[in-house]
Amino acid sequence: MDSNKVLFVSGIDTGVGKTYATGVLLREMREKGLRVISQKPVQTGCKGRSEDLDVHDALAPHLDPEQRAEPYRCSYLYKYPASPHLSAQLEQRPIDPKKIDSDTQELLSQGYDRILMEGAGGLMVPLTPELLTLDFIAQRGYPVALVTSGRLGSINHTLLSLQALQDREIPVERVIYNHYPPEESPIAQETIAYLRHYLASCFPSTLWQEIGYETLDSSSSDK
Repeated sequence: MDSNKVLFVSGIDTGVGKTYATGVLLREMREKGLRVISQKPVQTGCKGRSEDLDVHDALAPHLDPEQRAEPYRCSYLYKYPASPHLSAQLEQRPIDPKKIDSDTQELLSQGYDRILMEGAGGLMVPLTPELLTLDFIAQRGYPVALVTSGRLGSINHTLLSLQALQDREIPVERVIYNHYPPEESPIAQETIAYLRHYLASCFPSTLWQEIGYETLDSSSSDK
């Protein structure tokens, strides 16, 4: 499997906007003519169908996923809202990374140009007691889109995440700054300025992208 066919979308923390960012990327890539689909390997805190996949599809409604892809988009769904390893323990349904790999391969076999794989929480979230999300990504060589924001502490969390990715030689394709909720404070303004400067110095091949909730617009520039 070509690891570049999968873009893993992670965030500096939970609730930072990964789901929204994934939907925006999905829409952008489809508008460029790519046949692309999203995957949420592990979803906690809901039942029936992944709520995050619903958001992805709502943000990119002009090209609905084929029904034959649906069984492979979410490998594990748990009711209890917790870290994947804990939710799996509580429901006595452990996560098998090979099952996720199999579902990813099935989607690729259906002819998709790329899969946007949204993780659960941040990079250090455990999928199993022995396997961190970060290690899952590293073992497969997936590039990462890292979602950040302008809330207090974001610079620290972003740099720690970037360092962890660099230490495991995981390529950072892009850093996505989420403007929602809108914040015009000096903290948010400085966060953008500092992170752009840091990427230009330390991750010059990484794309900087900003997304805004109200307009669904995004602007990108190579750094």
